[in-house]
Amino acid sequence: MLNYRVPRELLTPLVPRGTTLDLWQGAAYVSVVGFLFRKTRIFGMSVPFHGLFEEVNLRFYVRREAGTEIRRGVTFIRELVPRPAVSIMARLAYNEPYRTVPMRNRMGIIGPSGRPVSVEYAWRISNEWCGMRLFPEGDLYAPEPGSEEEFITNHHWGYTRRRLGGTTEYRVQHPTWRVCRGAHGLIVGDLSELYGNDLAALLAQVPHSAYFAEGSKVAVHRPVRMRLRKVPRWVTA
Repeated sequence: MLNYRVPRELLTPLVPRGTTLDLWQGAAYVSVVGFLFRKTRIFGMSVPFHGLFEEVNLRFYVRREAGTEIRRGVTFIRELVPRPAVSIMARLAYNEPYRTVPMRNRMGIIGPSGRPVSVEYAWRISNEWCGMRLFPEGDLYAPEPGSEEEFITNHHWGYTRRRLGGTTEYRVQHPTWRVCRGAHGLIVGDLSELYGNDLAALLAQVPHSAYFAEGSKVAVHRPVRMRLRKVPRWVTA
C-alpha cells in the first residue's frame, strides 16, 4: 500500500453522491494498492483460471452517515486485473472502473518475520510495463486505533458512482489486517493514461507512507443502490 497526500480539490469531483471525503489529520489520501487474490469465488462460484490473480487499484477514502452509524469506505479511481471475467462482473454488478491488462507479481523470499522481504506488482499499458515495489520492514503488528495504518486499512464499505448520477454501496468484510511499514516504495512507468496528468505527477513522487498488509479472507457483499434525496430543480423566469 503506497499512500499519497493530495489536494482535496483533486478528488472532490470524484466523490460519489451521498458521501464526503474521509480525511486523516485533515489530509486527503489516495493509495495505490497491490493485491494477490487466492481461491477467489464470484457470487459463490469458482470460475476456471480465475481463482488466482493480481489486482492493482488506485483508491481514495470517503464516509457517510447512515442513521447513527458512520460508514467509512473507499472509492476506486481505477482497478487493474488480468482476468476478463473479473472485470466484466465488477463493471456489470458494481459499476466499478475495472480494466483487464497483462499483469505479473514477484515476492522475495519469506523472511523470519513470516512476510516477504520484497513485493512487486507490474502491469502493461500500451506495450509499456509499469510497476510498484515495496520492501517490508520489521514485524507485523495490529494497527493502533486512530493511527494512519488503521485509517488506510479499516474502511469496510465501497462506494461507486452510477452512470446516471446515483451511488452504489456495498459492504466488505475482513478481520483487522496486521501490517508492517515498507521502505523504498515507488511506482515506475507512465501513469497518465490511467489516472490523468495531475494524479500521475503526484504518484511519481515518493509516497507519504508505505505499508505491507498480511491479508485475510475477504467477503464482498452484493451491491445496493443508495436512496438519495432528490435535488430540487429551481425554475427561473
